[in-house]
Amino acid sequence: MPTTLTAFADVTTSDSALRRFLHGLPGVDAVGLEARAASLGTRSIKTTAKAYAIDLAISMIDLTTLEGADTPGKVRALSAKAVNPDPTDRTTPMTAAVCVYPDMVATAKAALNGADVKVASVATAFPAGRAALPVKLADTADAVAAGADEIDMVIDRGAFLAGRYLDTYELIKAVKEACVRPDGSAARLKVIFETGELSTYDNIRRASWIGMLAGADFIKTSTGKVGVNATPANTLLMLEAVRDFREQTGIQIGVKPAGGIRTTKDAIKFLVLVNETAGEDWLSNHWFRFGASSLLNDLLMQRQKLSTGRYSGPDYVTVD
Repeated sequence: MPTTLTAFADVTTSDSALRRFLHGLPGVDAVGLEARAASLGTRSIKTTAKAYAIDLAISMIDLTTLEGADTPGKVRALSAKAVNPDPTDRTTPMTAAVCVYPDMVATAKAALNGADVKVASVATAFPAGRAALPVKLADTADAVAAGADEIDMVIDRGAFLAGRYLDTYELIKAVKEACVRPDGSAARLKVIFETGELSTYDNIRRASWIGMLAGADFIKTSTGKVGVNATPANTLLMLEAVRDFREQTGIQIGVKPAGGIRTTKDAIKFLVLVNETAGEDWLSNHWFRFGASSLLNDLLMQRQKLSTGRYSGPDYVTVD
């Protein structure tokens, strides 16, 4: 399978060319999309498969703290939990990453002390993205210099909704370049669309293609800071986009739903979406993540219940 964007080289040469391509994408059947997402969400998972799904979901979590009141102590505690989510059971998988603001990257990196957990940092004036380009690039470069393994950027939703698609594309490209370190290695780039503000499924499909064409390593639903965040339907749509993109280019892109995923039942529904839509190749934390904070505790309680037969309750897991 070829691994190339050559077939799309002309698409990004001008705003008009990109507009023609994006508006030429098949329209989204909203009713059909939501019906399929709802149908997949009813799939029954048996005990053995459920245990596997819980461990997989834990390993896919970007354990997140993005509050103005974040302290070094909180970040260190969160990092310890990422490495050892359940101190009573050392077979519990580590989470995929710890996600923090740029000024906390060095603290998280030191706390993880070489553990196989990534440090992800939000950037580009998260969550609103309302800053000049040099500020966004400096924000990204600072996080990468501090040791971030991954960057979660936000697009300029105002530019996108105004139809300035090429500006959106160029922003992502510029941030992608800012993720490159002097030694040539690079932080992986997750591009956040804030799907709850994009108004239509057609816009989510268009944003997905802009992100993928611009070099995103992941496309991500939301910041978790607005009223509507990840939903089964918008995640299904993005999974279809990465599947179709790989079929046409040979390039695989990850997906990260974020915000509002709080229970084991929710997480398993999303894993079913991944398996049935994109396929098994996406069922690893290299290609699929959950942006969550409270989800981990529920997964741990359900894991304890499966192993002991007793429901431990929230007092038996640490407070994030």
